[in-house]
Amino acid sequence: MIRVLWYAAGFILSFVFALCWTPILREAALQLGIVDKPDGDLKKHKDTIPYLGGIAVFAAYLLTIGILTDFEDRETLGLLLSGCIALLVGLIDDFGAMTPKQKMLGQILAALVLVKSGTFIKLTFLPVYIAIPLTILWIVAVTNAFNIIDIMDGLAAGVAAVAALSIAVANHLAGRESQAFLAAVLAGAAIGFLRHNFHPARIFLGDAGSMFIGFMLAALSMNAGYTRVNLLAVISPVLILGIPLFDLLLVMFIRWRKGIPMTKGSPDHFALRLRRCNLSVRETAVTTYIVGFLLGFVALLMSNIQLGWALAVVGGSMSVAALSAYLLMKVDMHS
Repeated sequence: MIRVLWYAAGFILSFVFALCWTPILREAALQLGIVDKPDGDLKKHKDTIPYLGGIAVFAAYLLTIGILTDFEDRETLGLLLSGCIALLVGLIDDFGAMTPKQKMLGQILAALVLVKSGTFIKLTFLPVYIAIPLTILWIVAVTNAFNIIDIMDGLAAGVAAVAALSIAVANHLAGRESQAFLAAVLAGAAIGFLRHNFHPARIFLGDAGSMFIGFMLAALSMNAGYTRVNLLAVISPVLILGIPLFDLLLVMFIRWRKGIPMTKGSPDHFALRLRRCNLSVRETAVTTYIVGFLLGFVALLMSNIQLGWALAVVGGSMSVAALSAYLLMKVDMHS
């Protein structure tokens, strides 16, 4: 009960901090000219919208942890340090001063710092020389997935909040209280920011925010004791973060099929395709949140059922994902 109150305190405090800090960072971004201007192509918002929302999320996260923890956990310190690197890489990218290769290198560097602190994928059947490269691949993939999903008001922040709550529950059930607390704090910060980012958005996360949030979720989701009942539940983090990973794979496949460079922007994201199906921005965001909650529930269920049922759950989830991708690719994005 005391642990749950600790989680709740972290969630509420980070929520309040993000709620209060976001308008301040909005004004700072406007004064500094750090804004996103509509271009009539991919950026279809009507007004100029300031960036730096991610700095508000980061500040809320750091302040809450500073107040409510004693920093005795080496993994917590490593997570904060590597998360800072991811944030700085994203912030430099927000200024347009970084190439895709440089950004990727910065993400790998942040992942290596995390690994050095002792945080990497730890499975009894997985040798370290495989676990460490797999950890770096996982972190870079999720970080970039959140980076590219931030293309609509309230989408990335809401998906992050839902995923963080699922990760908090998973870590709590595994007895990993520190990681559960960190995930709860991240959820609070994301929801506090969402108050200002939900359609019509008054501020955007920017690359700094999306990369920081993606990095933290990737790190916190890795070792939440999913395989207590069956080994197949090792894919639970993929389900929890299924929405951004699905979008990443969908966009990569469509761009590959069209012969478009992977780093070139294009209107191929699932959210933009849902908009073409006559869903409003708010309806698209809320629908995505609901799917995120369902995926989180399925991921947590996977850790508590026998292998046969787990196989059925995975098979059903993959079938739904494949059908969804097929139907989304049928949407006409050119008419």
